[in-house]
Amino acid sequence: MVYSDSVSSLPRVLLIGAGGIGNPFVLTLARAVRAGETSKFELMIVDDDRVELENLHRQVLFTDADIGSPKALTLARRAREIAPELETSTELTRFLPDSALGFASSATLIVDASDNFATRFLAADACFLAQRPLVSAASVRWVATVLASLPAGPCYRCLFEDLLEGPAPDCSTAGIVGPVCGVAGALAAELALQLLAGQTPSHNLFSFDGRSDTLRTRSFKPRAGCELCGSAASIRELETDRYAGQACGEYE
Repeated sequence: MVYSDSVSSLPRVLLIGAGGIGNPFVLTLARAVRAGETSKFELMIVDDDRVELENLHRQVLFTDADIGSPKALTLARRAREIAPELETSTELTRFLPDSALGFASSATLIVDASDNFATRFLAADACFLAQRPLVSAASVRWVATVLASLPAGPCYRCLFEDLLEGPAPDCSTAGIVGPVCGVAGALAAELALQLLAGQTPSHNLFSFDGRSDTLRTRSFKPRAGCELCGSAASIRELETDRYAGQACGEYE
């Protein structure tokens, strides 16, 4: 399934997840559009969740009046309120193996703001197979991690290899610090704007520690034995069983 229904001929930024990281990402991106700091593009938001009261402290573009509304639609509306010239589209669904390659192929750039490893690895694999750049942003407790991978590599699996066996720390077990989500979203927007401008980021990995207020930038290199982008890569298609890891009930 290829999602190419938009009539826009603009570059498309596809955002996976309209939660605690997706909100500040969109806020930063929309303000850059309003300030004329980037060329025009279309923003597509993929999320099947609804706004909930307990998440408002970190989902900064939502209000009490939005509770119960679809996150994707509400976030797209907020983006247009900030930057009326920004074109938006939404898909009220999850990013799943049967549609991931179609989504990735339809986009110029993919930003993963999901809350679970299964979706992260799926996004990384779909982007590499579709030869699209990926920005992946995560936040757990006091730490935010944001990385960029280009079609030529290194890829997400060069760094994290594969899904962990058994339970892994996630939004429900480890907790989330709202301001750290904000940093993750802002860093993801910075990388996305660079990639949209045709620039190669000087560093492809950011790590922020909210306890010490420390931001570290570095670069990671391709891993020779990587199953996705290595010389003997074995991942050639998106098999559903490969992404059967535990996932939270929503995109954070």
